[in-house]
Order: sequence, then structure tokens, then C-alpha cells
Amino acid sequence: MTLCPIANEGDVTMSLAVVDKKVLVTGANRGLGRALVEEALRRGAKRVYAGSRQPMVVPDERVTSLVLDVTDPAQIREGVERVESLDILINNAGVSVPDDLGDRSAFERHLAVNLYGTLDVTQAFLPLLARSRGGVVNVVSLGAVAAVPVLPAYSVSKAALLSVTQALLAGRGVSVYAVLPGPIDTDMVRALEIPKTPPEEVARATLDGVERGEEEIFPDPMSHLLAEGWRAGATKQLERQNAALVAIEPIAA
Repeated sequence: MTLCPIANEGDVTMSLAVVDKKVLVTGANRGLGRALVEEALRRGAKRVYAGSRQPMVVPDERVTSLVLDVTDPAQIREGVERVESLDILINNAGVSVPDDLGDRSAFERHLAVNLYGTLDVTQAFLPLLARSRGGVVNVVSLGAVAAVPVLPAYSVSKAALLSVTQALLAGRGVSVYAVLPGPIDTDMVRALEIPKTPPEEVARATLDGVERGEEEIFPDPMSHLLAEGWRAGATKQLERQNAALVAIEPIAA
């Protein structure tokens, strides 16, 4: 697989209104994914493609259900064939299973969905997004910047996804957004005895961030604590410095 860069020199993440847009949400059958579908509809999306491993029914004629397992290349290709045009891709599909660093298969499972699945879906829909000068919204996690000890494989996969998202910030007129939520009140973390934010609030804040053109979106009270320091901090400055390297000729090995 060859990674296509998503933005030319000088491109920046732009604000992107949802109204009258065509939106694809992966992992749309429950939790945050379902909330994102409903929030996009509330904001006047023209069409919402709801991607999930099993067909889903939403009582709104603007919703098209797509059987889309992000780890299945054939289903990704079929999804592209069914979507004639696209403005916003929301990569929400993910997996989170506790592990103890002792099982390599746990890492492979998380990476297959959270990293490679997101990347494969993005690559497949990139031509449509470039045509519309649309956007890619990657649902990452605060676990990407501070590992959750009981979820090491999940944290590693999300850290890798954050790096991929940062790398995508250089390319072809398509805006890229990283969503960095804390714990959300969904099945994924229901067993953890920690404060959680309702998925509806996270969905609303996520699309608010897209409409404001925020490269990193901190959509809940826990993540809000990091927002100001992140945007003004050395890590973000280094990211921008590294992004400028796309304008430099590669150095021969």
C-alpha cells in the first residue's frame, strides 16, 4: 500500500460546514458513530452514508446504509462504488479490548482496525474528497498522547493513528482533523469506572470543531484541559516544522 499525501504546500485545514454536504461515518451502528450520523443529519447534511459491519436502519431518507468492515478490502471497494461523491469522511470505526502487553495478537487486532483500517478507507475515498475539496475526520483518543495502562494495544494503535493523521496534514486540498476525546459513555469503555461524556455531546463538539477548522478537536471536558497547552506547545510547533518538509526535495539514502 502506498500512502498518498493529502495536501499541497500551503494548504491548511479549513472550516467545513456540514449543511448540504455528503458525509460518510464508519462504525456508525452504535455509540459515537450513531451519534455522529444523527448530528450530521441535524446540521442539514444532504446525504449520510452509515458504514457498519452489519446493515443498519435509520428512519431518515437521507441515510444510506453501507456494509463496511474497514479491514475488508472488498467491502471498501464496494463502498467506493456506491458513493458517487463525498465531502466529509469521518473515520470512527475502532476497537478497544483490555490486554496486558503479553499477547501480540491484541496489538495486531487493534492495529488492523484502528490504524490500517482507517488508512485503507481514507486512501480509497481520497479521490472523491480531493474532487470536492472536502475533509477527513479521524477519531483518535487522548490515549494517543497518554497511554491508558489497562488498554496498551489500544493506546499504541491510537498513537500510530495520530501520527498518520499528522502526516496527512500535507496534501491535495483536503482538510484533515484529529479528534482527541477522553472516555465516552459507550460500550467500548462501559466497564471502566471513570467519568465519561455522552456520545451525543462528543459528536456535537466534533462537528463544531470541523466547522471552525480546528486541526485538533478536543470534544469533552477531560480533553478540554489539554487543548490550550497542545495548540501553543512545543509538540504542535514541531509538527508544523516537520510538515514544512514536504516542500523540501528528499535526501538520497
